[in-house]
This record gives sequence, C-alpha cells and structure tokens, in this order.
Amino acid sequence: MDIKYFSNSPHIKGNNSTKKIMINIAIALLPACIAGSVFFGLQALLVLALALISAVASELVYLLICKRPFKEIVAQFDFTSVVTGLLVGMVMSPSVPFYVPILASIFAIVVVKMLFGGTGKNIVNPAITGRIFAFLSFGIAMTSFPNPNFMPVDANIETGATALTELLNGNFTISNLNLLLGIGVAGCIGETCKLALIVGGIYLIIRDIIDFKWPIIYIGVTGLFTVALNNFQFSYFLPSILSGGLILGAIFMATDYTTTPNTQLGNIIYFVFLGLLTAGLRQATGIEVVSFAILLGNLIVPLIDKFITARPFGYVKQTKNKGTK
Repeated sequence: MDIKYFSNSPHIKGNNSTKKIMINIAIALLPACIAGSVFFGLQALLVLALALISAVASELVYLLICKRPFKEIVAQFDFTSVVTGLLVGMVMSPSVPFYVPILASIFAIVVVKMLFGGTGKNIVNPAITGRIFAFLSFGIAMTSFPNPNFMPVDANIETGATALTELLNGNFTISNLNLLLGIGVAGCIGETCKLALIVGGIYLIIRDIIDFKWPIIYIGVTGLFTVALNNFQFSYFLPSILSGGLILGAIFMATDYTTTPNTQLGNIIYFVFLGLLTAGLRQATGIEVVSFAILLGNLIVPLIDKFITARPFGYVKQTKNKGTK
C-alpha cells in the first residue's frame, strides 16, 4: 500500500528539491575551491578531497549500519553531505594534517547531522560545528597558515599571520584589492579569494536559492559595528568585511535553511545579531570568530521562532466593538 503524506495548507508548488538546491550550492562553492587550490596548491586540493570523501562515506556507512538498503541510499542521496564536506574542507588551513579534515567531516555528518535525524533535523550547521570541533581538538594545526603561492612584490607577511590578525593588531598591510582577489592572503582554503565567494553568492541569488538581503545585513552590520568599535574610523570597514571567513560564513553557512528563523522579522533579528556578535567578539578576542558566532546564532533560533511567529495564511486581525466588553 502506498503511503501518502499530507500537510496543512497553504501549499506552494515549485521545481526545487533538496537535491537540486544542494547541487546548486556545490556548484556555487566551486569557484572558491578552485581559487584556494590555485593559491595553496595540491595540498589544499588534498584537504578538500579528504573532507568531501569522508563526509559522503560517513553518511553512507551510517545508513548501512542502520540497515538501509544500498539501492535506497543511492536513490535518496541528496548531496547535503557533499556540501558539508566541501565547506569543512574550505574552512581548513591548507597545512593541516590529513586526519583533521577526515575527523571534522565525520563529526559533522555523524554527530551533528545523522544522530539528530538526518537532513533538515540538525539544530546547528554541521560544517560550522565540524570546524569548531577541529579547532578545539587541533588548535595549533588549525591556526597555522602558510603563505599563498602568489605574493605581492612588497609583501611583508609572516607565515601564520592572517589579514584579520593583522587588522585586529593594528598592523594592516594588505590592500583591499588584494583582499578581494586573495593575493597574498594567508588563511583557510575557501576564505581567501572573496571575489570567488561573491561570484558563488550571485549564482545562488540568481538561482533563487538564497535571499540577497541576509548576507548583506550580516556583512554590513559587522563592518559598521567594527567601525564604531574603532572610534568610527571608516578605514576599518572594507578590511573588516574582506578579512577572515565573514563572506564565506555569511553566504554559505549563516543562510542554511534548517538553522535560520521562519519569519522575515526573525531573520532580520538573527542576521543583525550575527553581525554585532561577530564584530564584538573579534574585537574582544583578536581572532576570527565567525564560526562561533554562527553556532551561537543557531542556538537562539528556536527562541526567536517561539516569540516571533508567522501570521497564518488569510489571517485578519479581529477588532473589538465599542459596545462589547
């Protein structure tokens, strides 16, 4: 007997599915992955490959252990593990030992995603949590960054010093143009070339996968609050938004459907909160905190949804008659 699933109205028809959305996100990530591989070489490509393969294999093994038929697993494969694996690899230093992206992907898929019920059931972003797991477990490896293959002629950058570190220490030497292109920028594989990330973000906007407002709010609030925290020196605005993992996190992680609020007002509060928290914690700690800010934001989403509820379809506010009590 066929099992049919029903849900409350209204119903909106569309051509998108989880699989199509995830394929589009994977495509949007490719420019930044390619740029990272060009800047950091085969070592970066190996980290990306290990993270991707480990994520997909973790999901496959987990479902097989749960006695799901192999044909069913293949038929229902929705590419969410591909996106998670790519993101885990992109937030790694190119010089991490081979086991770091493997363990981070396994943690992201098995612990954060599958143990909570699989796609759409996770309460926090799996890739973000995998990155934090790796950071807490392998701190030195995660914070050692080699210089990229292409360096400006007048560069004077020590290995391990990211553009954000220099900015927060008041010793900023990289131009905004180089930050945009990723030239001379030490950092994680997928966060160096901001132009590649922006191209991927534009693709997602065109494909109607993400709403352009939310990354702009997150990035803009971070930049403006950073300016305010530095005596309103507007020279901090562009370096603050072009440094670190802000653009990667704002476009590809903070906009995760599962871990964002259900209402327009809720999303405005959420992304403003992320911007304020990111700028404030950066200033207080002197390190990149985008991952931690998004994780904390994910945890308050249920609270936002509890107090800011969507108006029911066709709802009309009732007015009291003056003669009634």
